[in-house]
Amino acid sequence: MKKLVLAYSGGLDTSYCAVHCSKDLGYEVHAVSINTGGFTEFEIKEIESKAYQMGVKTYKNIDAVESYYHKVVKFLIFGNVLKNNTYPLSVSAERSIQAVEIIKYAKKINADYVAHGSTGAGNDQVRFDLIFKSLAPDIKIITPIRDNKLSRQQEITYLQSKGIDMSWSKAKYSINKGLWGTSIGGAETLTSYQSLPDEAYPSQLEKKGSEKVKLTFSKGELVAVNEEQSLPHKCIEKLNKLASKYAIGRDIHVGDTIVGIKGRVGFEAAAAIITIKAHHLLEKHILTKWQLQHKEYQSNWYGTHLHEGLFLDPVMRDFEAFLESSQKNISGDVMVTLQPYHFVLDGVISKNDLMNTAFGSYGEVNNGWSAEEVKGFIKIYSNQSIIFQNMHI
Repeated sequence: MKKLVLAYSGGLDTSYCAVHCSKDLGYEVHAVSINTGGFTEFEIKEIESKAYQMGVKTYKNIDAVESYYHKVVKFLIFGNVLKNNTYPLSVSAERSIQAVEIIKYAKKINADYVAHGSTGAGNDQVRFDLIFKSLAPDIKIITPIRDNKLSRQQEITYLQSKGIDMSWSKAKYSINKGLWGTSIGGAETLTSYQSLPDEAYPSQLEKKGSEKVKLTFSKGELVAVNEEQSLPHKCIEKLNKLASKYAIGRDIHVGDTIVGIKGRVGFEAAAAIITIKAHHLLEKHILTKWQLQHKEYQSNWYGTHLHEGLFLDPVMRDFEAFLESSQKNISGDVMVTLQPYHFVLDGVISKNDLMNTAFGSYGEVNNGWSAEEVKGFIKIYSNQSIIFQNMHI
C-alpha cells in the first residue's frame, strides 16, 4: 500500500478524505494535525480518536505554535500588518506553516501522496498546493472534495454507507481558532450587509468597567504582560485571555480571494489587534518619519504576499530582514486600558522615545534652533512652490 499523509482536522471534509483514500483508493493513510494555537489536550485526543475511527493507519499532532510565532507572527507584529486595514491575517497566516509541517512529515515517513480537504472555491487550496509543490514536487496531491465537487450531504451519505454514522450536523457558525485569532464564518458573512450576532463570537463579555495592562516590548517582540516575563507566544496567549473577557477584537473582514472573488469573514483577535496597535504606537515614538513611511508599504506587501500563499518566495526573506532591522530600538512599555468591546492606548515609556524635550516641545518651545534659523529653513523649503506658482499664475 502506498503511503498518504492527510492534513486532518477531524471535521467532515477531512474525515471523508480519510475514509475515501483508505477504503476506496487503497492508500495507507497517515493523518496529521498541525497545532498553530487553539487546540486543547482534550480536543487533540478527540481528533485522534475520530481519525482512527475513519480507518487511518496512524495519527500525529505536531505542535508548531512556537515555530509559527518565530516564522510568521513576529513579522506580522513588526510590520503592524492588518489586511485592508482591518484583518490581522488570523487564520490565513497559519496555512503556510501548517503546509510546511505536513510536507516535512510526509517526506520523513517516505509518503508517496499528500492530501487535504480544501474545496475549489477558497484560498487554502492555493496555500497548501503551493507549499507542497515547492517542497516536494514528486509527492502527488490528492484533493477528493475539490475534484469531485462534493456537497456536505453527499459526504455524510457516503460515510454512512461505510458504516460511519456520526453526528455531522453542521454548526451554525464555522470557528477556526489559532494563536493569532479566530475566524468565524456563517450565513451572515455570505451576504454583503448582515453583521454577526453576539453569540457567533467564541468569547462573550465577562467583565465590565476597565482594567490597566502594561505591555513590554524588546526589539519589537512582546516579552512581558503586566511585568510578568515570558516567551512572546506565551505573552500573546496571556494577553488574549485578559482581553477576550472584554469581548475585544471583533470585526468582519472584506477582501479579495486569491482565486479572484470577494469574500467576507468574521474574526475575533483581541491579542493580535492590541499587540499590533500597541507596537505601532511605540514605533511612532521611536522610529524616524522616513523609517515609518517606508515600513508601511513594505509591511503591506509582506502581508499581501503571505495572504496569497507566497510564504516560500525569497522576497519574503528580504522583507523579513528589513522588518527585523527596523526593530533594533523598539523597546519599552505601552500602557493599555481594556474596556468592554474596545481598548485605549494610554501612552508609552521608552528610553528611545524621540519626543525628547531637550530639543523642544511641539507647539510650545524650540530649544534646539533659533527663530532666525527657522525663517531661513522655511524660505528654502518653500522655494520650489514659490517658483512653480510664479511660473504658472
